[in-house]
Formats: sequence, C-alpha cells, structure tokens
Amino acid sequence: MDAYVKLAKEAIESYIKEGKIINIPFDLPEEMYSQKAGVFVSLHCMGMLRGCIGTISATTNSVAEEIRQNALSAATRDPRFMPVTEDELFSLDYSVDVLTDAEDIKSEDELDIKRYGVIVKKGLKKGLLLPDLEGINSVKEQIEIAKRKAGIKENESVKLQRFEVIRHH
Repeated sequence: MDAYVKLAKEAIESYIKEGKIINIPFDLPEEMYSQKAGVFVSLHCMGMLRGCIGTISATTNSVAEEIRQNALSAATRDPRFMPVTEDELFSLDYSVDVLTDAEDIKSEDELDIKRYGVIVKKGLKKGLLLPDLEGINSVKEQIEIAKRKAGIKENESVKLQRFEVIRHH
C-alpha cells in the first residue's frame, strides 16, 4: 500500500478503534517528513464520498503530520457526514492528494479539469475543488461547485487560482 494512504488509514483506524492519535512512523519516505504542503484526504465507501477534508497550504510541520490531521478530520469532522464508525472501516477506500502551491490565473481558459484544481476567492470567502473528480465534466462546472462551497453566488465574479495534485490511492 502507498505510504501516504497507509498513514491515513492507520491514523483513522487507530482513532476510531482506540481513540488514540498515532505517532508519525519512522519508516516513511523522507519527503513526507521534510516537505510541507496542503493535503486533502478523501474517503469513499462503495464508490460514494464518505468524507473529505484538507488544507490549501501547510498548517503543520510536514506532509506526514498534515495527512494524519486531515485523515482524522475527514473521518470525524466533515460536516456533511456522521463520523465514520468502526463497522465501516473495512469498506473504506482512501486517497491522499498533496497540493502544489496555488498560482493566480487570469481566466478560466487557463484551467483543465483533469490537470488543475481550482480555488475561487471573493473577499473573505474561498472555495476549492480538486482536479480530476468523477462527475465534473467542464471548467464551468468546476468553478460553479467551488463557488457554491464558498457561499459565493453563481453570477459573482471571483479571483481564480489553480493548483496541481499528486494523488495517492
């Protein structure tokens, strides 16, 4: 199993089964300790989204810590879902997206739904949608969903940023 996904899985299972937050293991790839980045952890159960929480940029000292933090949040604090139960653990599929730094873009012409995620900003409101998500078929749809997530009206103009991810599953 991919080390990024394994860490997310072990963090969730330890917390759900024992109420314990695991220590970061010593046998991870070096970049997981040395790099800082935003990370999204997504959980699916029988093909359906079961939780997804992440950070746009680093909030901890390493990618490994970011994975642990966001894995626990995806399993227990996603407001769209009830917390994951022990009975569900066997049926979860995990993915971990490590984000590149976001870059400002001038228009939606600089987006590609398969390659880039999008961040929309309007004042203090900010919404994000990851790239290459099933059911997202156009840049317009990608931006509309990110706006909805941020509470920005569909007809309001926004500042756009894009980013790429390294997806682990």
